[in-house]
Amino acid sequence: MSTNQPSQDAADRRFNRSMMLRLLVVVALMFSFGYALVPLYKKICEITGLNVVTTRDLYGGQVRNTQVDKSRTITVEFDSNARGPFAFRPVKSSMEVHPGEMATIVYEVANGQPRDISAQAIPSYLPKLATQYFKKIECFCFKQQTLKAKEAREMPVVFVIDPDLPKDVRNITLSYTFFEIGAPVAQVPQGGADTPAGAGRGI
Repeated sequence: MSTNQPSQDAADRRFNRSMMLRLLVVVALMFSFGYALVPLYKKICEITGLNVVTTRDLYGGQVRNTQVDKSRTITVEFDSNARGPFAFRPVKSSMEVHPGEMATIVYEVANGQPRDISAQAIPSYLPKLATQYFKKIECFCFKQQTLKAKEAREMPVVFVIDPDLPKDVRNITLSYTFFEIGAPVAQVPQGGADTPAGAGRGI
């Protein structure tokens, strides 16, 4: 009995070492597989066209990962209306985008006045149905804008058209009305309409 004990202990140690090596190999393989998933995922995306990372210029292209329906093309037209002493317009009148494709349009505004101007942009859409499918990621209309005296500025709108947009909609018009907030009120001159008749004169 005592003669076999050392042999049994040695066998147990060999078994434990073998099991430890196997576990270390498994851990190393799992780590390597996880590390390789990132380039593998990117390669699969490039082949299938899913979640492709692309960048284009500021005036109308994709800006981040997106699912794009390339089987459809939507023409987006841009319009502008100024309600104040400034110039306001888009840098281009239209662009073509695929549903799901993130795109950017830039509007230009210039304050020609020798004073600061606060203004707010309100968007509208045609057809009205498109309102719920036109998703703005970034827009100058999200908050009030303050233009300093003689300041000119470029203001981007980053948007994506929901792929669930009805199939019969092929054209969308995005229109902004940019109006001044808190415009100065003209002072009524002395002796004007509110001055009582005969005031300041001898009778």
